[in-house]
Amino acid sequence: MNEKKEFTFIKLNIVDLSIIYAMFLIIWGMSISMISESNSITSLIPSILGLPILVFSYLSKVFPSKQKLFMHLVVIIGALIFLGGLDFIRGFLIENTMGSTWASLSKLMMLITGGVFCYACILSFIHARKSIN
Repeated sequence: MNEKKEFTFIKLNIVDLSIIYAMFLIIWGMSISMISESNSITSLIPSILGLPILVFSYLSKVFPSKQKLFMHLVVIIGALIFLGGLDFIRGFLIENTMGSTWASLSKLMMLITGGVFCYACILSFIHARKSIN
């Protein structure tokens, strides 16, 4: 029996995980902006990056034949989130300060969640490649 099993990460398939992650990013950015009373567009960066993840993830559900394309776009955005989060380390090491607490918290969140998300996507891609063979 050659039964193909769908890849899951924390009991979610990668598309559903992406949708949940996107919603988390959107809510996070809006919440931090409101809590910190920030007038800066930069406090919305998680929301801005979460929106295309949400759109491409949804499109991969609607158009399963294009899922590979859409999910590759999603992981590229995830990598950008992770790279943006690396600014937390730069700010901490070079400036020897965390700067704005809310901005630092968002950068740390992007670093950790972006890294975990990219890891899950890569595992999903490896699983998909192995299931072809």
